[in-house]
Amino acid sequence: MPLRTLFLIGLVLCATSPAQALKVTDALGRSHELQAPVTRVICSGSGCLRLLAYLQAQDLAVAVDDIESRRNRFDSRPYALANPGFKTMPIFGQFRGQDNPELILTLDPQPQVIFKTYATMGHDPVELQNKTGIPVVVLDAGDLGDRRDRFYSALRLMGQIVGKEERAESLVAYFDAAIADLGRRTADIPDSERPTAYIGGVAYKGPHGFQSTEPTYPPFGFVNARNLAREEGGAGRDLSNTDVAKEKIVVWDPDHLFLDLSTLQMGEDAGGLHELRTDPAYATLSAVAEGRVYGVLPYNWYSQNFESILANAYFVGKTLYPEGFADVDPKAKADEIYSFVVGKSVFDEMNRTFSGLAFIPVPVR
Repeated sequence: MPLRTLFLIGLVLCATSPAQALKVTDALGRSHELQAPVTRVICSGSGCLRLLAYLQAQDLAVAVDDIESRRNRFDSRPYALANPGFKTMPIFGQFRGQDNPELILTLDPQPQVIFKTYATMGHDPVELQNKTGIPVVVLDAGDLGDRRDRFYSALRLMGQIVGKEERAESLVAYFDAAIADLGRRTADIPDSERPTAYIGGVAYKGPHGFQSTEPTYPPFGFVNARNLAREEGGAGRDLSNTDVAKEKIVVWDPDHLFLDLSTLQMGEDAGGLHELRTDPAYATLSAVAEGRVYGVLPYNWYSQNFESILANAYFVGKTLYPEGFADVDPKAKADEIYSFVVGKSVFDEMNRTFSGLAFIPVPVR
């Protein structure tokens, strides 16, 4: 057969051969066969778009849920601050996974894959896939604590699908290295020299007052702080987010108080800061009397902002153990973390949003 004929046959075969199949298994154990390369996606559910931005694949999103289009004075989502273009993108549904299949089917271009976190919240992923004909890949976003492996698995699975495997591994290595560094700096401090601490005003599906805390607050755990809400068992059964009786906080009289600045959303006449300034019970706390109340950035904002957890941890470490963190400038460290994880230094922008109270002693008297 002439060489020219063979060449033409090869061209025809290349032109008609199907796209490469990519077989994956999602967090629900559901198998998917996707057509690679995947270059068009949408991200449904709390924190899902955050993962795509972490992977530096945000340009693959063809639409967003409606939380991205909202303009609010308060916002503590670094991935959104680093990507203001999200605010003007097409909308495919409401936040927290309330997807609109009809809207999704009108998108142009159409997504090849729908990523979804928190499968039991909002539109059922199997039903959504049946209605749209688009594979719905469920991710378990995990956390930086006992479920860190699930967070890493989510990054790796999404990275595999969108062609960002190396970036996923870089993120895993970065988080692991930071957590190990925090632990090394505080590992040799005797228990007798560890100050007690309490975090109040922790957000959970919205802002709360000073009694709202987190017994497993990750920054405390990373620097081996004595979190009284966990040690004293005063926070009930829920170790994630719960309220502590005001009387218990007064009895504990923690050495250091930290204020999650998400509480400022409640206004000047409500919330944790207002309570610390006006409640006679809190006035009896030694940390209030002696100026040991510190502002930390919100991290539980449309699910967990993992990079803010690390930034807060370095500030908490510097506050509790200044000698162990003598080489750390918490604000500079925060910008280093944000620059790597979301591609932009956003600490100052977030801090202005919260009245400049992040990583400083908060005036409460």
